[in-house]
Amino acid sequence: MLTRRHIRVKVMQSLYSLARNDVDNMSAEKKFLDKSMADMYDMFLLNLSLLVEVKNQAVDFIERSRSKYLPTQEDINPNLNFVENKLLKQIEDSEEYNELLEKKKLTHWFREPGYVQMLWNELRQSELYKNYTAKPEASFSEDKKFLIAFFKEFVAPNVKLHEYYEDHKLTWMDDLPIVNTAVVRTLERFKKKGAFRLPRLFKNEDDREFAFSLFQRTLMYEADFKADIEKKTLNWDQDRLAEIDAILLKMALCEFSYFPTIPVKVSINEYLEISKEYSTPKSSVFINGVLDKISKEYQQNGKLNKSGRGLR
Repeated sequence: MLTRRHIRVKVMQSLYSLARNDVDNMSAEKKFLDKSMADMYDMFLLNLSLLVEVKNQAVDFIERSRSKYLPTQEDINPNLNFVENKLLKQIEDSEEYNELLEKKKLTHWFREPGYVQMLWNELRQSELYKNYTAKPEASFSEDKKFLIAFFKEFVAPNVKLHEYYEDHKLTWMDDLPIVNTAVVRTLERFKKKGAFRLPRLFKNEDDREFAFSLFQRTLMYEADFKADIEKKTLNWDQDRLAEIDAILLKMALCEFSYFPTIPVKVSINEYLEISKEYSTPKSSVFINGVLDKISKEYQQNGKLNKSGRGLR
């Protein structure tokens, strides 16, 4: 679920938060990062469970319509394509999914049912829903196509939902694009046969180790990296150096020095892309210039810790 770039962003966010809060405890700092990444996975689970809860809202709507004093024929015999959606059934039947919701106590939509009701009302009145329920029965392919369209068109861009996430956890708005992509990819991987499988937060243990190692070593050698940066920015007012830029530069130097299997060009390109999204408009040019100078100096004096062809 988390790519290396996403991991770098989470490390950057954690370092920035800790710098702002003036925390100086390695154990506490590591827990902060771990929680930040775990919170993102919680958001992923909440988005999945939101789809299920909207379906449950549809079930309640059908039951209330049937119990009207004078129900219409449509009330008595409604189309059941959505409430019997095969993908949603697989999610609901997943032991792993249910165990995680219970373990993490993710009861948000029971405490805030208004968001579920809002999405159901919007969906029920849409052309997407009307077209989906126009057929007596939906195929597995149609179920999948509908559910992905529902998420992309109604859940992912919902402004009120964005406001809720932002109020609940400040970092969630930064995590939202990553989480939304993960939800869509998870739905796309559904197969007609076989149990539902949740993606893991980390692709493998190496990625998890990369996150904590990058975080800890950037902190441990921060003074050394800061000194190297200052040498290459003598004409730059250090107090005016953007905090995010300073953190990204230190992280890149950490990769130069302590991650021998990551090519220099990869590190530079990754931090340039992150700076374009999270820092100032001119940051990428500034960061590129500083890292280019320092990488060449590191190579000359043997501080560039890279092994293997093409890594320098």
